[in-house]
Amino acid sequence: MSNNNAAVVEIAQTASKFTSSIVLHSENKYIDVKSILGLFTTLVSSHSYELHVHGPDAEEAKKAMTEVFQKHGLHISVAS
Repeated sequence: MSNNNAAVVEIAQTASKFTSSIVLHSENKYIDVKSILGLFTTLVSSHSYELHVHGPDAEEAKKAMTEVFQKHGLHISVAS
């Protein structure tokens, strides 16, 4: 179980560029991706995550978030 500080910071910073709500669903938890603290307590590379994005710039946000998660080797699927 490794927590990648760079991944957490970059994910939160990327999410903060968008006005859309970006929420990570992991097991029974929902985490606001713009919350660095929430990510620190949740993000582990061995898990798969589902990303829920809702808002005016959702399409751009989905693309950017998928790229940043993949860059750091994290498994993500985007909920439709």
